[in-house]
Amino acid sequence: MIGFAGIAIIFVMVFGGYVAAGGHLEIILHALPYEMSMILGAAVGAFVLGNDLAGVKHALADIGKVFRGPRWKPQDYRDLLCLLFELVRLARQNPVAIEEHIEAPAGSSIFGRYPRILADHEAVELICDTLRSASMNYDDPHQVEEVLDKRMEATLGHALHSSHALQTIADGLPALGIVAAVLGVIKTMGAIDQPPEVLGKMIGGALVGTFLGVFMAYGFVGPFAGKVKSVVEEDSHFYGLIREVLVANLHRHPTNICIEVGRQNTPHHKRPSFSELEEALKSVKDAA
Repeated sequence: MIGFAGIAIIFVMVFGGYVAAGGHLEIILHALPYEMSMILGAAVGAFVLGNDLAGVKHALADIGKVFRGPRWKPQDYRDLLCLLFELVRLARQNPVAIEEHIEAPAGSSIFGRYPRILADHEAVELICDTLRSASMNYDDPHQVEEVLDKRMEATLGHALHSSHALQTIADGLPALGIVAAVLGVIKTMGAIDQPPEVLGKMIGGALVGTFLGVFMAYGFVGPFAGKVKSVVEEDSHFYGLIREVLVANLHRHPTNICIEVGRQNTPHHKRPSFSELEEALKSVKDAA
C-alpha cells in the first residue's frame, strides 16, 4: 500500500505543481505517446539486450517486492527458531533419527509443521546440508561458517541481480530522454519555416523527452531498484539466522543457547521477545 501512496505523491506533486505554476498539460499530453514509446521502448530493448531470459523473468517478478515488502514476517522468524530448536535437539538426542528429516524434508513431520519455511528451497537446503555435514564429521565451526558465508554471499548476489538490472536502466533513462529530445529538435528544425507559436509547441514537445527520461529514472525506476535491494537484503537476514544457530550448534553450546544466539541476531523489528520465544518453544516441547 505504501508503494502506491508513493506513486500517487509523485504524480500529484510534480504535475500538480506544474499546473499550479501556470503550466498547460496539453503539450505534455500531445507529445507523451510518441516520446514515451521512444524512451520506454529503448529502455525495454536495452534491458532485454543486457539480460538473459532468466534475468528478465527474475527482474519482472521482483518488481512485486516494491509493493509486497519483505517475504519473511516476525512470525516466520519465530517459526524458524522453533524449527531449528527441534532439529538441533533431535540431532543431539538421536543422530540416526535426524537423517529422515534432512534427507527428505518434504515428508518430514518436523518441517511439515512450518509450511512457509518448507516452501523456501534455499532455507531448507541450507539447514539440511549443514546438519548433514555435521553428521558426516565435517563439524569444524570455523570452516563451516566460512562455507556458509560464501554460499550466502553467492545467493545474495543472485538475488540482487534484478536490483542491479533496474538500476542500470535508471542510469540510462536520462540519456534516452535526451535522445528523444534531440530527435524532436531535428523534427523542429525541419519545420523552421513555421510560425513561432507552432515552433514553440514543437520545441516544448521535444523537451518532454528530456523530462520523461529524468522523471522515470529518478521518480520510478531508481526508487524501484533501491526498494528491491532493501527488501532482498532484509530477507537475507533470515538465512543469516540459520547460519548463526547452526554454527553455534557446532560449537556445542546448549540447544537453548544456540536458539538465543539466533534470536539476538534477528533484526530488531522482527525479533521475538525472550518470553514470546520461550512460550513458543514450550509449546514445541509439549507437542513432541
